[in-house]
Amino acid sequence: MQLLLILLVVAGGMGLSVEAGLLGPLGSEVGDLWATFSIFGVGAALTFLLMLFFSPRNSPSFFAQPGWQLLGGVLGPVYVVILTVAVPHIGIAMTMIGILAGQVFKSLIIDHYTLFGAGYRKIDSKRMIALVFIIAALMLVAKG
Repeated sequence: MQLLLILLVVAGGMGLSVEAGLLGPLGSEVGDLWATFSIFGVGAALTFLLMLFFSPRNSPSFFAQPGWQLLGGVLGPVYVVILTVAVPHIGIAMTMIGILAGQVFKSLIIDHYTLFGAGYRKIDSKRMIALVFIIAALMLVAKG
């Protein structure tokens, strides 16, 4: 099961690179914020359709959840605007490696301190070495 989930998230990461490749040119044509809006508009419509057919009918109310859990709704568009602005200037690889470095760095902190209800995973030497390799990749791609 774990291998399947790892393959799934790798495929998701590949999808993000494709999304970044689409957003850069779209942002150049219609503007960065319109490109971001279009991505979220299409995504919201698709999610709505999936909810209609596959969402459990007895799930807890969306509005009953703590407000801090809705912060992802703010972070998502910020992330997409960053993709849209950065890709035409530094390329997809550099953008995605930079995003990956930020994600891994923050994820290590979230796991270590069990923030947002995450399970405890100590920041150990193996995890730090992984982060160092990602930062090295960022520096190598930047010099290329």
